[in-house]
Amino acid sequence: MSRHPAVKWAQRSDKVYITIDLPDTQDVKFKLEPEGKFLFSATSGADKIPYEVDIDLFDKVDVNESKASIGLRNICYLVEKAENKWWSRLLKQEGKPPVFLKVDWDKWVDEDEETEEDKPAAADMDFGDFDFSKMNMGGDGADVPGDDEDEEDEDSDTEEEEENENENLEEAQSVEKKEAAPAAEESDAKKA
Repeated sequence: MSRHPAVKWAQRSDKVYITIDLPDTQDVKFKLEPEGKFLFSATSGADKIPYEVDIDLFDKVDVNESKASIGLRNICYLVEKAENKWWSRLLKQEGKPPVFLKVDWDKWVDEDEETEEDKPAAADMDFGDFDFSKMNMGGDGADVPGDDEDEEDEDSDTEEEEENENENLEEAQSVEKKEAAPAAEESDAKKA
């Protein structure tokens, strides 16, 4: 009897990402039918334990445009949908999904958050034209006009913080001296 590997999924309006977490796979067999039938089987590990997945996807898919990638720890499938629309679930059957099927939150994007700009980036993950300097994350050392007043305020805050730290240090030292004084008197009394 075959086992079920952990399967994660996420979607966009035009595709579904299916990731099967199964390290050291051998004898990988994959079949995708236009009606949405998804079949996967493989063996894993030194004992060649058989694993399989047999699910009916929610809607029709484009078999010719779908792709598979076998890695060391998982198998990733990029399944192109036949129609550009969001599915309400991954499986055709209603009800609770199987326990081995989970949402891939690393790849998940909500329907209302997907934009035309996201689609190419999600497909090939090419960040070549992304300008990180426009993220306003700081660290570039550039002076911002009108920022001189803030610098003066920062200096005064720093001076106030230093004064407060010095006062706290003096208080702590005086408390230590007061606690040390009775201990010193007791040791003097014992010597006498």
